[in-house]
Amino acid sequence: MNRPFLVAEWRHLAMLNFEIEPAVLHPFIPVGTELDEWNGKTFLSLVGFQFLRTRILGVPIPFHRNFTEINLRFYVRRKAKEGWRRGVVFIKEFVPRWAIAFVARRIYNENYVACEMASRVELPTTSDDRGSVEYSWTVGGVRNRLQAGFAGSPLPLVPGSPEEFLTEHYWGYVRRRDGGTTEYQVDHPPWRVWRAESSRTRSQTTRTLGSPRQ
Repeated sequence: MNRPFLVAEWRHLAMLNFEIEPAVLHPFIPVGTELDEWNGKTFLSLVGFQFLRTRILGVPIPFHRNFTEINLRFYVRRKAKEGWRRGVVFIKEFVPRWAIAFVARRIYNENYVACEMASRVELPTTSDDRGSVEYSWTVGGVRNRLQAGFAGSPLPLVPGSPEEFLTEHYWGYVRRRDGGTTEYQVDHPPWRVWRAESSRTRSQTTRTLGSPRQ
């Protein structure tokens, strides 16, 4: 039995999901896969979360077990012997560790970028409380933020719901430089979810006008 490529706890996810025309994503679809749809709709997701207790091929990497990630992804499927394998394709991924980005680019051809990042998580302590998450990443002197607010307690996934479609994917697909496709397995337990009461993204220039580029 093949060992999963990546095992980790993905915590405090904030997902902004956008319906998108399938033609926009066609140039990014790996060979052997096809776009996965929910009720005839194609989605693109901007996701911020915390990677905790990460293991690569079963091995914990010192100083690289816990970190923040932001990614832009969409959803595909591939027909295997046991049936459809539902997976994701990452258009871009941001992490704060240059070693993670380097290995992912060189070995797995994933579109990782290392940059300055920050996160803030405030969870509700009672069913009447409100909580919020914020993830930020700075690229090219521009600081970007992903924010969401929510309330109450998280709920189990409902079969057939959009939340189930967007979160229950256990495969990743990558377009290789030679034109082929790499498939890897991702292991995570089913998540409980909040529906955001508010959400937004924004960008802010952090470089002072006239200052030299780093």
